[in-house]
Amino acid sequence: MEEKKKTNKKFLFIFGALILVGGTYGIYKYMHALAHEETDDAQIEKNMNPIIPRVAGYVTKVYVKDNDFVKKGDTLFTIDNRDYMVRLEDANAALAAAQSSLAVSKADVGSADANVSVSEANVQSAGGNIETAKIRLTRAQNDFERYSNLYKNHSITKQQYEQAEAAKLEAESQLRILQQQQRASAYQKSVTQARSNVAGKQTEVAAANIKSAQAKRDAAQLNVDYTVVTASIDGQVSKIAIQPGQFVQPGQSLFYIINNQEVWVVANFKETQLDKMVVGQKAIIHVDAYPDTDFEGTITSFSPATGSRFSLLPPDNATGNFVKTIQRLPVKINLTAQNDAEKVKLLRPGMNVDVDVHLK
Repeated sequence: MEEKKKTNKKFLFIFGALILVGGTYGIYKYMHALAHEETDDAQIEKNMNPIIPRVAGYVTKVYVKDNDFVKKGDTLFTIDNRDYMVRLEDANAALAAAQSSLAVSKADVGSADANVSVSEANVQSAGGNIETAKIRLTRAQNDFERYSNLYKNHSITKQQYEQAEAAKLEAESQLRILQQQQRASAYQKSVTQARSNVAGKQTEVAAANIKSAQAKRDAAQLNVDYTVVTASIDGQVSKIAIQPGQFVQPGQSLFYIINNQEVWVVANFKETQLDKMVVGQKAIIHVDAYPDTDFEGTITSFSPATGSRFSLLPPDNATGNFVKTIQRLPVKINLTAQNDAEKVKLLRPGMNVDVDVHLK
């Protein structure tokens, strides 16, 4: 009987200890849950810059290998540029021709302006000569009238009368000739002015042609420059999926450069966990790949929609087959500067992590 009582006491002691430990653990988890939200649906993220050629062509040389580290401006690969060099030379020739055309047009404008000036001088000169001729004609008419009266009175000879008449007729003829010359000069002035205007328009057209040729030349130069594909950022390249001789197309994503300078975590929390979560709260990040190191971060933003809304086929709850499921919302958590920089560099996009957000 005593042996049985000892056994019961030992059992009760163990059972009580288990209840105490379990209760203590339960209380701890309950208290922890009041001040923390956790999820294991989280991954490391980094910027992944796609390498996309801007021109089509055959790859001539690849300068990087899988997983190489590169600096901004480093050459990644080159594309055969011979076709683009031919187009550049053609564009340069077109630009030179347009510039020559402008020079000729400017020379024509100068010549036309000179002709306009000469015509203007001729018109002014003719006007002055006409005034002089009018004075002579007036004098000749007065002499003729005076000589005519004297001839009627037989005061002068017929020869003198005829000389006065001839002088008057000559003055009239000279005036008519000068007036005709003035009209011809005015017409010539209008013609040369029109030619000058045309030459001016041709100069404007030639200048516009130069701008067009310059634009085409710049575009051709850009295409030549685009045959050398360089790194846009510092980072590490992914698997290189191109080889010399391969044909690439503009807009074709060939591989990636991973930006190792910026690291963050995207944690997908259940919608029922978001009640007390706000921007700025501290988070402890446990990376599966490095179990002995915890990283510190802060919540920086919440996604504008749940993850399912960004899927290729988002659920449509209006079909009549509705089953309520808890949705998850992506939360962005940036790593703080207090973390070990060398260890942060070891993190890779896609690594699984556990996130513990401190609500208080």
